[in-house]
Amino acid sequence: MTRRRIVSIWLPRFPIARWERVTTAQPSLPCAPWEEAADGPDADAPLVLAAPGPHGPVVHAANPAALTGGTKRGMRLTDARALTPELQVVEADLRGDAEALRRLTLWSRRWCPWSASDGADGLVLDTTGSDHLWGGEAAILADMEMRLADLGQDARLAVAPTHGAAWALARYGDLRENCGPSALKARLAMLPVAALRLDGATLLTLRRLGIKRIGDLMLIPRATLERRFGRDGRALMTPLRRLDQMTGDLPEPIVSPAPPQRFRVVHRLAEPVMDPQPLLPEPLGMLCAEMADAGQGLRGIRLELYRTDGTASRFETGCSQASRDPAHLLNLMARHFESLDAGFGFDTLSLEALRPEPLSAAQIRLDGGVQSDVALATLIDRLAVRLGPQAVQLPDPRESHLPERADAWSPAVRRADLLAPGGLGGGGMIAASRERPVRLLHAPERIEVLYAVPEGPPVRFKWRRKPYVIRRHQGPERIAPEWWRARPGTRLRDYYKVEVEAGERYWLFREGILGDGRGDTPDWFLHGLFA
Repeated sequence: MTRRRIVSIWLPRFPIARWERVTTAQPSLPCAPWEEAADGPDADAPLVLAAPGPHGPVVHAANPAALTGGTKRGMRLTDARALTPELQVVEADLRGDAEALRRLTLWSRRWCPWSASDGADGLVLDTTGSDHLWGGEAAILADMEMRLADLGQDARLAVAPTHGAAWALARYGDLRENCGPSALKARLAMLPVAALRLDGATLLTLRRLGIKRIGDLMLIPRATLERRFGRDGRALMTPLRRLDQMTGDLPEPIVSPAPPQRFRVVHRLAEPVMDPQPLLPEPLGMLCAEMADAGQGLRGIRLELYRTDGTASRFETGCSQASRDPAHLLNLMARHFESLDAGFGFDTLSLEALRPEPLSAAQIRLDGGVQSDVALATLIDRLAVRLGPQAVQLPDPRESHLPERADAWSPAVRRADLLAPGGLGGGGMIAASRERPVRLLHAPERIEVLYAVPEGPPVRFKWRRKPYVIRRHQGPERIAPEWWRARPGTRLRDYYKVEVEAGERYWLFREGILGDGRGDTPDWFLHGLFA
């Protein structure tokens, strides 16, 4: 019997737990303070993440309220809505889930050197010879469960001599089950045949034959199983092969992905120095040369300075576009040396590339100048270092009908897509539409209507304690609520472009219509100013 120890981690709520964590930390679409209480998904209401299916959208994940109402994973979205009419639907981020699971796989190597993803919601770790570093197998399982809970993930774990056995016990066994080699077959015999990791058609065939547990399958002669399931060409998914992998009679290696390449240069000095800045060009050139050989560029760089007394100083700076230009990176780090405390001197410095990205070599212009996108990225980096990353922002258009949601801004150092050819750097700034105001308020401001009319804008209104008389107007432009995001009772908007007697032009809207059944008298707001 094998002496390997395999840990299987099942994350049954991985997609929905990740969505809850992301939306709680940073909402995908900003809400104005005046409408925050009436818009956005309700965490306590039934909610599902929908993914494309062969016959329409299907339920990819669901929160506890939706599961209580009868919604199940893999169910068609139309059937789920029939069971729960008030069901809220959000599009699933399948690519983001896969990337998050990949990062979680590398993060789990704190417990052992070998880890891999196990399906779309699980991890598998080879902890052979590593459990004693954590105080035993019970202690390492408890530590895994605690750290995953800190990430918002509910985990079920099991340890067994084989991958298949650990997978089965994590999903169909007891909580944090520990199965040894001597009791392996007896414990597996009590599990259902669904624990064999078979496809739906094979499981249906086994149920029709009356085989409900793995113990029932163990009693059937092998020749019979080979004749019944060995002719369909699915050699990797036959019950006999899965059973042999589970019991250890057939090897099932864990293919652990290689960790991402790390670019780091450590420079040890012959004697302590008080100002390490003149010594940076040499290690920085070595780091950039190493990244050039690998066809990579960095989006951030970390500098660590170690003093003779053991104290370390760490500085990080980012780039809006992948770069490996030593002169540019040196200029970005120069500001950090203004308030540097050298103590008795530095004897070691370290440079590490953060967030490496593929970067191919580019030909310079015939006149020796640089491309416009490179010049723009260099300018953004220098401004962000001097003013702060949040002070330099670029337009970040969103898909939304509401103007305050569609016109968003994000830090420029994170918007490499807009600096590519065709973005802001290659195609110029986005021209403002003539139908919309040049200046849009961060949040619509309520105005006091002095003389209202049934149709059209008011004759007089007061904004910021100053009265205005409307001479001309144009509209309305009606914007309906986003039914897939708005809560029940959200009212539509009628926008008007108005010109007051002094010549100023404003963008007003009426929230709701009198008699629409969604509130009392409609309110008026001022949302933008024209040039």
